[in-house]
Amino acid sequence: MKKLLCMLLAMALLLGAVAMADEKTIDIFISSPEYADAMHELIAAYKEVAPDVTINYETTQNDYPTLLKTRINANKTPDIFSTTSGKEIADYLEYSYNIAGTPAAEAMDPAVAVMMASGDEIHGFALKGNYFGMIYNKKIFEELKLDFPKTIDEFENACKVIKEAGYQPVTTGFAEWWVFKHVMQHFMDAASDDPAAMVAAFQAGTAHFKDYPVLYDNFFRFIDLAVQYGDAKPLETDLAGEDSAMGTGKAAMMLGQGAWVEADILAIDEEYEMGFAGYPVTDDPAQSQIIAGSDQALRINKNAKNLDAVIDFVNWWYTSDYGKAWFCDVAGVIPPITGAKVADMQIIRQGTDLAATDGAAAVSICYSSDSFNQAMGEALQAYIAGTMTKDECCAQIEAKWVEIDGK
Repeated sequence: MKKLLCMLLAMALLLGAVAMADEKTIDIFISSPEYADAMHELIAAYKEVAPDVTINYETTQNDYPTLLKTRINANKTPDIFSTTSGKEIADYLEYSYNIAGTPAAEAMDPAVAVMMASGDEIHGFALKGNYFGMIYNKKIFEELKLDFPKTIDEFENACKVIKEAGYQPVTTGFAEWWVFKHVMQHFMDAASDDPAAMVAAFQAGTAHFKDYPVLYDNFFRFIDLAVQYGDAKPLETDLAGEDSAMGTGKAAMMLGQGAWVEADILAIDEEYEMGFAGYPVTDDPAQSQIIAGSDQALRINKNAKNLDAVIDFVNWWYTSDYGKAWFCDVAGVIPPITGAKVADMQIIRQGTDLAATDGAAAVSICYSSDSFNQAMGEALQAYIAGTMTKDECCAQIEAKWVEIDGK
C-alpha cells in the first residue's frame, strides 16, 4: 500500500512538472495606462484561445523610458515593450524581433508599418493609430458664436471672449511631461518645410530655437497664453484634471490629448459635443492642421524565453476576428490594421474628415526619442514654474537634444 501511494505521488509530481513545463509566460511592460482595461480584456480573451499561456501585464506613464532602460540593462527586457516609433525603432533595434513576413506585419496598415520600419525589416507593431489636435467644447463655441481659432491672434482673442463669458478658456494638463511633446510637434511641423531635417540639426547641435521663429516666438507665446487663460494650477493639472474640466463644461479647449480621452469625457456627460481641430500655430490658417499617424511602437524582445508564444499572441491580436474588432469595440482607437472596423467616435470622425479635406501633418515627435521628449517636457515645466527664463529653457532643450539623441 505504501509503495502504491509513493508511485501515485511520483506520478502526480511528474504530471505537475509536465504541466508546468507546458505553461508559457509572456511579460508585457508598456506605457499608455489609459488602455489598461482594454488590455486586460484582450488578455482574458486570449486565455480562452491559449489556456497554457499566462500574460503578465504592467503599465505606467511616469518615467517609462528610464524604467524600461533599467530593465534592459539588468537583462530583464520584457517580452513585449513599448517605445515611440520613428527614431526609437533604430535606438532599440538590437533588442527587438523583426516581425517582417509574419501575419501581424502583413495585416498592418502601410502608413503605420512605415513608422515601424528599419530598411526592409519591421521592428514594431502599433497599439493604435492616432489623430493629434485640439479638442474643444462645441456648445461653448456655438453659444459665443465663435469659430475655432486657426491663427495665434485668433487663439488669443478667443481666450479673451471665452473668459469674459465666464468659462475657463483652456485646460492644459501641464503636470504631464508628455503633453508638451504632443503640443510642440504642431509647431515643429509648421517651423520647417522639412521637420525631420530640422530635428536632425538640433540633434547635431547646429540648430537653435532662435533660428525658427515659429518655435522661439509662436510656441512660447502659445504656452504663455495657455497658462494665462488656463488652469489655476497648471503644473498640478494632469490628464484626469483635464477630463474633468472638459466633461463638466468648465473649460472650452483641451491641450495635448486625442481620441483616447473621448470615452472619459462622455462618461461625465454622455451628451457632450466634442470639436476637433488643428492647433493655431502661425498667422497662416492653412498651417492649422491635425496630425495623423502612429507614434507608439510595441516591440517583441528577440531574446524572449517563449518567443514563439509571443509571436503567436501578436499574430492572433492582429488577425483574429476578436483581435481585429478589439481596436474599435474595446479600446476605441483608430485600428492600425487594414480592413478593421473604425470606431464611431466624434474625434475619429472629425479627424478623418480633416485629414481628407485639409491634409495632415507629420508625427514629428517620432523624430526624437521619448527620453529626450521627457527632458523637454521637464524643461518646459520649469519655464512655467518660473525657475527658468525662456532663453534658459531653450538652451536646456537644445543641450538635451544633443546629449540624448545626438548619437
